[in-house]
Amino acid sequence: MTFGFAPSSAASLSPSAASATRLLEPAEWAAAGIPLLRDPREIVGGLHSRHRPKPATAIVAVLDPDERLRASASFTSRRVPADGWMFRNTLLAQLRRVIPHDLRRRTPVRTAVLLYCREGDARWTEEDGAWMWGLRDACTLHGLRCGAYITLTRDGWQVLGEGRGGRRPNAASVPEPFATSETSPPPPRTGGVASDVLRRAAAR
Repeated sequence: MTFGFAPSSAASLSPSAASATRLLEPAEWAAAGIPLLRDPREIVGGLHSRHRPKPATAIVAVLDPDERLRASASFTSRRVPADGWMFRNTLLAQLRRVIPHDLRRRTPVRTAVLLYCREGDARWTEEDGAWMWGLRDACTLHGLRCGAYITLTRDGWQVLGEGRGGRRPNAASVPEPFATSETSPPPPRTGGVASDVLRRAAAR
């Protein structure tokens, strides 16, 4: 049996033109029904403290139904030009490394969110659109709900498509100590070989 993809108009486009279609505009993202975070400030602060991101650092995190952090991984992205398909592959590889998939579930119960620390201001860019496309596709392939996309710049943080944000933390701020959090955080994950974290299966 042979599997393949149906031909599309994108197949006749140049690589740069084809990659430009692998992004989501803010209006498309807002219309996609992305679940709202109850406390985005806590999520952003926790990820910022755990991973201490610098510009060009992406953090993908998986939350349980109560928005508790189950797993997270940070990595540096230097993909130029931005390509949603490549971002999807990178995110999927990170998710597979840090948490089991939920593909056997009829409906996803865990949610993946993405925080991207970058240069520039808080306005949407094509790079943001490519990350949005990549996050949505990676979540589908890993059996997760697609959650918020958050940018972290020198101006502060912003949940794109929602209009919620704050000045701290920001790309230049010093992370707050873990002691300010009510619960002890799971150990952070960065690019590298697998460790004991892989054997700690998240609650299903």
